[in-house]
Amino acid sequence: MSTTGAIAHLTVKSPDQMQELGRRLAPLLRPGDLVLLTGELGAGKTTLTRGLGEGLGVRGAVTSPTFVIARVHPSLTGGPALVHVDAYRLGGGLDEMEDLDLDVSLPESVVVVEWGEGKVEELSEDRLHVVIGRAVGNDGPVRAPESDMDDVDDVDDVDDVREVTVTGFGARWADAGLPALETC
Repeated sequence: MSTTGAIAHLTVKSPDQMQELGRRLAPLLRPGDLVLLTGELGAGKTTLTRGLGEGLGVRGAVTSPTFVIARVHPSLTGGPALVHVDAYRLGGGLDEMEDLDLDVSLPESVVVVEWGEGKVEELSEDRLHVVIGRAVGNDGPVRAPESDMDDVDDVDDVDDVREVTVTGFGARWADAGLPALETC
C-alpha cells in the first residue's frame, strides 16, 4: 500500500513539544485508527502517546506498556478508547499479536503500536505511521525505554531534538489535515 501523499515533517525540540504534537494529532484521530510509532529507544514514542491520551481525553496515566505489552485507556469524554501497545518484546508479526485481540479493539478504539512496523500493518489498510529520529548530527546517548524522554533536565539540550515524519497510508488520510501539523 502506498501513501496518500498526506505527509507532515516536523522538528521537535523538547519532550514538551513531543507531547504537544500528540495533543495536536489527537483531534485528527477517530475510532478505528491504527497508529504505528517507530523510533529508537528513548525517541519519544511514549511521550507522543501521552499527548494523544490527553488530547483524546482518556482515563489513566499513559505510561510505557513495555512490560505489560498493552494498556487500554477508556475515554472520559465519550470518544474512542486509546489502546497503547508496545510490540518491542514481540518477535513475530501479526500471528504473535493475535492474543492481544487488536482486531477486536480496533473498530471502536484508537490503537497506537510502538515498535509495530512490520508487525501490525495487516490490521488496517488505512493507518498512520509516525517515525521519530534524532536530528542530523545528534549522536547523544540513548535513554532506557522506561525513561522515554521523561527525565530530561535541560529541554534545550541538542540531544532532545527529533525529526518527526507523520505519513498517512490509505484513503482515510488523504484529506485528514496532516500537513497542518507542520504549522503552529
